Amino acid sequence: MRIEEGFQPIPFSEENAYTIDPVLPSLLKRTLPKTAFQEIEPDLARLGRDVVTIIRSLSDSAKVYPPTLIQYDQWGRRVDILHTSEGWRELKAISQREGLPGIFYERKYDEHSRVYGFAKILLMVGDTSEVFCPMSMTDGTARVIELLGSPEMKKDILPRLTSRDPSFAFTSGQWMTERPGGSDISLTETTATSTNSNSKYGPTYTLNGVKWFSSATDSEVSVALARSGSLQDGSRGLSLFLVPLRLPLLRGPSDPVPSPTSNNVLVHRLKNKIGTHALPTAELSLESAEGYLIGALGKGVKSITPVLNITRLWSSVTSVGNLRKCLAIATEYAKVRAIQSGTLLLKDAPIHVEQLASVNVLYRALAHLTFGVVGLLGKVECGTATPEEHLRLRMLTPVAKGYTSDKASAGMEEAMAAMGGAGYMEENGFGRCIRDSLVEKIWEGTIVVLALDLARSAREPETMQAFISWATSVIASCSSDIRVQIAPELDILKEAIKELAPSYNQPMQPLVPRPALMLAGAITSCVYLLEHAIWAHVTDEASKHVDLEVFRRWVVEGGTVAATESVRRAKTNADDRVKNNLEMVFGVAAKAKL
Repeated sequence: MRIEEGFQPIPFSEENAYTIDPVLPSLLKRTLPKTAFQEIEPDLARLGRDVVTIIRSLSDSAKVYPPTLIQYDQWGRRVDILHTSEGWRELKAISQREGLPGIFYERKYDEHSRVYGFAKILLMVGDTSEVFCPMSMTDGTARVIELLGSPEMKKDILPRLTSRDPSFAFTSGQWMTERPGGSDISLTETTATSTNSNSKYGPTYTLNGVKWFSSATDSEVSVALARSGSLQDGSRGLSLFLVPLRLPLLRGPSDPVPSPTSNNVLVHRLKNKIGTHALPTAELSLESAEGYLIGALGKGVKSITPVLNITRLWSSVTSVGNLRKCLAIATEYAKVRAIQSGTLLLKDAPIHVEQLASVNVLYRALAHLTFGVVGLLGKVECGTATPEEHLRLRMLTPVAKGYTSDKASAGMEEAMAAMGGAGYMEENGFGRCIRDSLVEKIWEGTIVVLALDLARSAREPETMQAFISWATSVIASCSSDIRVQIAPELDILKEAIKELAPSYNQPMQPLVPRPALMLAGAITSCVYLLEHAIWAHVTDEASKHVDLEVFRRWVVEGGTVAATESVRRAKTNADDRVKNNLEMVFGVAAKAKL
């Protein structure tokens, strides 16, 4: 039989990433002012078409391929020429023209500009080959300069970081990770020595050291932590600097492009990673590189915090956006794939739809969690947040990043499996989504690092009280008819809230932080889903019954009970468990060092 003969599989068709999405249209309708929603939605519908046509075609094409590095020319001179793919550069340009991150600084829609821009990220991220990694750091750097930069930085650099014109725009890296410590920046080796002079951008320093992971090596600038104090000062001896990758930083249109080594930033190796293959991640050394102080000396950790908060939320929406793409493909495939001798479509098979529904509920929960925290960020940036909302943003930023990165990967695998062998084909994009999303569990803090960060904020009574008050107020806003329908689920949620608060009492048990973060994520996602379901009933939305069912299922099936039990278990017999863990992993001779 010739390949053209016999049964011919029908390819799925995804017409518009926005209009078929089960979350965004109603979430934006609820959270945005009516006039803003009416203006924004046509743009998102246009983008939804572009995602599944222009952007996906480019991302899947041969134009996108891994970067290469030429360290030496034929005469033995160090040149460090980095070649990125044409497709990578086009995807960055598309993102900039879409207003990422420009939307956040134009603030046309005030505090809601964050939600608008993150909606675009959610739709695009699965088809942009990780260009949002440098875009997220560009966003964070723009915010730091907006808050702490010198007047000339705000005049020259900030407009380029936020520009929609790719020919004018800058992107930025973020250099923190070093060989001694990974996420532990207290052991930072890079030093900053004052030149006792000022450039137009402020006090000038020379930086010397090694940055072990640089994921925006093709950017024009980077923010970097370096030690302006002694090693004994730990993280208190760090300061933040703006480092040009080439000098001069600004040049005219007809001026030659400076050498890649013109600021003594050398690229030693491109990282060979599991995923994010188009993204140029490198090991760098700074050999008397010029940098300009941002903020106060010795306040580097505090100064770079806005970068971390922003990139962590980009990371969260990246996890959720990749899950969005996988779920959309699996859902559309179910509409065309026939089983039982071609008599039944997968969409009409209850057992198959049950599998898709579980991924659908997961996606809704993670999306509502992420956009709830994004909304808080928008309020804080625009000065409209209450003191309690400030505290909630501080607490929930690591929760959103850690919880979504942990949960989304399993959902992508489930969506892939829902397509059988067709899902395992590289052409569908599942492979790249899953590979690229794995890094979200690591960069900007592993779940354990995030859990410890959460513990530092949640142990403050006013922070935990702000969270508990918000959660209980949403529950209290349930009407009597809703309360009757979801009484068992509300009891589970209340029990989880009751368990969370004392988990951060000092001294905190050593095994509590990670399960406590997962419990905080479960509670927060449940509360945001409940908030949406209440709104749907009050406004008599067509989806009101589905929204309530999503809340009910997520509470019961999404792991809230298991997360509560995990926290209880971590509080009990911790010393015995620590000892047993060591013996299981390293042998009976191992001893705990606490």
